[in-house]
Amino acid sequence: MKFKINRDHFSSGLAKVLNVVGTRATMPILSNVLIEAEEGFISLTTTNLDLGIRCKIKAEVADAGGITLPVRKLATIIRELPNLDVDLETSSTHQAKIASGGSLFRMMGIEKDEFPSLPSFTDEHVYNLSQSDLAEMLRCVSYAQSSDETRYIMNGIYFSFEDGALTLSATDGRRLAVISKELETAEGNAGNLILPAKTVAELERILGRGDSVKIAFNDRQAAFELHGGDDDESSGLIGSTYLVSKLVEGKYPNYRQVIPQETDQRIKVERELLLDCVRRAALVTTDQSSSIKMKLQNNLMEITASSPEYGQSHESLAVQFDGPEISVAFNPGFLADPLKAVTKDEIIFEFKDELSPGVVRTNDNFLCVIMPLRL
Repeated sequence: MKFKINRDHFSSGLAKVLNVVGTRATMPILSNVLIEAEEGFISLTTTNLDLGIRCKIKAEVADAGGITLPVRKLATIIRELPNLDVDLETSSTHQAKIASGGSLFRMMGIEKDEFPSLPSFTDEHVYNLSQSDLAEMLRCVSYAQSSDETRYIMNGIYFSFEDGALTLSATDGRRLAVISKELETAEGNAGNLILPAKTVAELERILGRGDSVKIAFNDRQAAFELHGGDDDESSGLIGSTYLVSKLVEGKYPNYRQVIPQETDQRIKVERELLLDCVRRAALVTTDQSSSIKMKLQNNLMEITASSPEYGQSHESLAVQFDGPEISVAFNPGFLADPLKAVTKDEIIFEFKDELSPGVVRTNDNFLCVIMPLRL
């Protein structure tokens, strides 16, 4: 294999596939990137057996072929090379020679035949939507995923394709985030999946710079094919980026049972103003006393917090509220997360009493249910 490539293009491609590789690979080959050269481009592939990614970069290919090289060290070397032009050539002993300007590196690799191929599967369900829409939906719910490994079913985001909509939900048992978007779901094509948190993080990282994303899945795995956006001179990336992942197996809990059907009070609040008040009030909290109290009365919302170590804080903002006086306490981080995730100028805050969940809503099919803390 022999090719010439732009250093920055090579570096951006390696950065795109680097995150999939774990720091403690179970096999040496899983620490490597598979480089395959064909006419006009090279493809870069990494996998950890649960998650795999592949992208293509423009290159001047003299001899087609392939090799696997340690991806982290290769990415560091390419990034530090002195010239834009990089020549890479491999030998029959699986050694790669990398030359740029006055720099010359020789790296030992592993033959490409030992690299596990990305899984291919029959598409049982296929959908297309814009990358920006999926990126926004993931951002609005991903913070609510559980990190408790004993509750592995909740270690990801639940995708539901049915009733003419795509609905994403995530919960850790103390909060629930749900967002829906209209999407044509043909009869017989309905389905659902639980996407692991690692895959969610990788999707959030690479989404949004292109046009569309094709989602295909069956009972065990899902593939995301990202089209457009990167086919330009600045990145050198061409065609689509392909991400394939195993799914979390099991039945997701019925999250709809958690959503309060009746809330006595409903107020509209400027999102950024409320977020700023929550952040400032939480400045005196600690890990041991992490709660803020919201008190509503006479068109006024007061947010207070205290801790033995740092003292007290008090914030107030005017709201339209003429109901009975009520106080309810929340984890400030749980309240701030949905306020940071959505982009609407105004949110709707619903509540019933100090022992019932609070609900943050927007007018576009998003809600976040937050369990209260005891006062």
